[in-house]
Amino acid sequence: MASTNSREWRAVCEKFRRAQDLSETESRKDPENDPFRSKYKARDLLKEIYCCLKNVEADDSDVEEGEGEEDRQCEQTGAEGGADSGTRRVQEGDSRAGIRAAKLAVIEYYLGVNHIETEELSAGEEYLMNCMKLLDKCTVTRENVSLSIQARNQLGILWAGRDETEKAQGFLETAESIYIQYMKEDGQPPLDLVDFFVPEEEAPSQQEKMRRFEMAYTHTLYYLAQVYKNLDQFERAGQYCHSTLQRQLKFSQFVPLEWAINAATLSQYYITKTRYMEARHCLAAANVIAGLAGEVPSEAAAKESEAEYEKREQLRQKRAEIARCWIKYCLNLLQDAKKLLEDNIGELDLDRQEELQSARRDEEDEKEKGRKNAVLFDSGDTFDSICSQEEKVSCVFPLNFDEARAIFLVGQNYVTQAKEYFEMDGHVTDHIEILQDHSALFKVLAFFEEDLERRCKMHKRRVDMLEPICKDLNAQYYLLICRQLQFELAETFYEMMDLKLAVAEKQDQPDMHIIKKFNHLCAASIKYYQMFLDSTRSPEGKFPEKLEDDILRPALVAKFRVARLQSKIISTNLPTQLENLNNSLESYNFVVQYCEKNPEAKKAVETELELSEEMVSLLPLKINRIKSKMASSNMQ
Repeated sequence: MASTNSREWRAVCEKFRRAQDLSETESRKDPENDPFRSKYKARDLLKEIYCCLKNVEADDSDVEEGEGEEDRQCEQTGAEGGADSGTRRVQEGDSRAGIRAAKLAVIEYYLGVNHIETEELSAGEEYLMNCMKLLDKCTVTRENVSLSIQARNQLGILWAGRDETEKAQGFLETAESIYIQYMKEDGQPPLDLVDFFVPEEEAPSQQEKMRRFEMAYTHTLYYLAQVYKNLDQFERAGQYCHSTLQRQLKFSQFVPLEWAINAATLSQYYITKTRYMEARHCLAAANVIAGLAGEVPSEAAAKESEAEYEKREQLRQKRAEIARCWIKYCLNLLQDAKKLLEDNIGELDLDRQEELQSARRDEEDEKEKGRKNAVLFDSGDTFDSICSQEEKVSCVFPLNFDEARAIFLVGQNYVTQAKEYFEMDGHVTDHIEILQDHSALFKVLAFFEEDLERRCKMHKRRVDMLEPICKDLNAQYYLLICRQLQFELAETFYEMMDLKLAVAEKQDQPDMHIIKKFNHLCAASIKYYQMFLDSTRSPEGKFPEKLEDDILRPALVAKFRVARLQSKIISTNLPTQLENLNNSLESYNFVVQYCEKNPEAKKAVETELELSEEMVSLLPLKINRIKSKMASSNMQ
């Protein structure tokens, strides 16, 4: 097998090609009851190649020993040119040894991957470590650099799967440094793994070799992004995720829907950092790249073909997931703007609003400056399409109702898109989460609305979308969701009550319609707070002596607000007033007494506790005045 064109060598190449075909193509057709059939056949062929290479290594060693004896004889007899020819043969021997080691390392690598893919992880690890030992002294040469990186990628994945994240990090960071060193010192297309086992005329082109090498490094960055995320190094994880997506675009190494989902997911990281320009850019890019996956097949086509059905479901699901990321973008942008603009009681601070609006005079310059500093995709042909998507929604904080409404409408449009796939029938949790986001969009939009009646109508929209779900949902199976809905509905009615109270205070004498509406809102809020509180009771109906941490604050806040609502109910009937105030005092007392028994709860409800203590001292005076009136009335 001295020549790469010999019959024996071509037989080895054919075995290698067959092993690749079995592993990468035919294995997809393996039956469920024998899922690794093709992988095992590929393994047998790889082992045959390995044995063949070891035999050649032994033969070459004999030849080299003979050549060494000949060189010594030449030196002893002083034969002309003996020293030069001996040196040349040593160099050729070293080269042959390096190629042999590389070939063996390639087979060790593929055997390692094969064992990992057949869930034999320890054996896979051993083969990969053997591969690395064979390359130990020459990891950054043109012959070995690609294999060095790919072996470490596989070991990184292996250790990450064992939750040994720091070990995975070590392998992957070494792979990264090998790539950087090679590109700095050489940068030419390195040999691909298949180059060692294909006839020269079938070897990949230089361009293809470089593409495969860059793909291996892209995988390194992708795996490092996951590792840094698992290590809670979110800044680095975001950077590596962005670099991965950028390289996938640059080298056209992506599956459209997969790339789009990853970009949309990255947008959620940028949102947490209030980097809305980057978040919007990721989502716009997700829309554009997802579009490359094609149109959603019609329902009729999906019924006729299983392939069309699967394609339809996948496209609908992934685009709905991207829509949900857009909803979060719009919601968080509005909520962060609200934080900038609200005063210490949660209302719009007009002075702050005017100050921020004045600062917008140089908005265009600032916008351009921000874009230059932003981390965006250098996406070539798709860049214009991404920019076109971006123009549909702002990435700056809205400062008034019109600006907020424009963002709200974009979010609401994506709510509609997301609900088309995540229907109540079959996607209960997802559907309700989307509704809750829709409700939150209305809630934050109401903050920007100055007209109290219109604000009240926005909250009514929230009630209309959440109340039917809350009534129909089985609390036995969806306890947590039911509690969330009950508390949100209680809060919504509570906010509406406050708005109606503000409207009533502007009138000299509120009419009976307003009073009736006000009392209805109080009763509805009390009802849902009480439902929430009752959900914490034991099967015997007993309220817990000690509340769990996750419901401690909500439960005490609910009790506090019930107390306030009970004292706000308007009635001209003295016995009714007395009953309401007694109920209110009892609820305030509950908050105070619970915190006395459980001092650690005080931090969770500092403001509510302070007000409760105040009302516990004031309400008895009010109750006594009503009792006096009633006694006086009875005497008359």
